[in-house]
Parts: sequence; structure tokens; C-alpha cells
Amino acid sequence: MSGIELLLEYLTKYFPILLFIFIALAFGLVTLLLSYLVQPKYPEPEKLSAYECGSEPFSDARMPFPVRYYIFAMLFVIFDIEVIFLYPWAVTFEKLGLIGLVEMLIFIALFVVAYVYAWRKGALEWD
Repeated sequence: MSGIELLLEYLTKYFPILLFIFIALAFGLVTLLLSYLVQPKYPEPEKLSAYECGSEPFSDARMPFPVRYYIFAMLFVIFDIEVIFLYPWAVTFEKLGLIGLVEMLIFIALFVVAYVYAWRKGALEWD
């Protein structure tokens, strides 16, 4: 087989996927363009003013958040990822045997140590 024939065979196999990607992109672009063209354009001062949930803003929206909120969010993501790793392990538990159990116990023990460390440092305090 020549290079052209291999390329044609390759494109024939993946043509439905490429067609789907093209249709999805075209649909998104056409929808955005159509909504831009048919939207009402009345730039009134009331419409262009900033609001928060239908009421007038009373302070600057760009106020700094305490770092504690970000630490709390990062801890949530880390422990949430731990739970995600438990699912494939639970599915293949019988195939892994005792070695898989020991490895998972070590993995969970490391997260328990991290949890206790974060707790003692006060990272879980909301105040």
C-alpha cells in the first residue's frame, strides 16, 4: 500500500469523528453569529449600569478574599481527588488481591496524616 492509500484509509475510518467535530463547531459559531445579529440593540444607561441580583451595588465587587477560603477549597479538591482514586481500586479489588489492599491502605493512611496535619494547623477552621 502506498502512502496515499494509507492516508485515505485513515481518513475513511475517522471521517465520522471529523464530521461531528466540524458540525459541532459550525453549530456553535452559527448560533453565536445569529444571536449577535438578532439581538435588540438599545444601549440605555439603565441597561448598561452594573447590578447585583437586580439591586444596586453597594460596594466594590473586587474586594479581596481571605487566603483561608482558597486553602479550604484546595483541601476540598485534594480530598475529593482521593475519593476519585478509590473508585477504580474498588472495581478491580478482587484482581489486585492483598497487594492492592496494602497499597490502598498506605494511600489512605497518607491522606489521613495530611488531614490530621491540616486539622492541627487550623486549615479547616472557617473563621
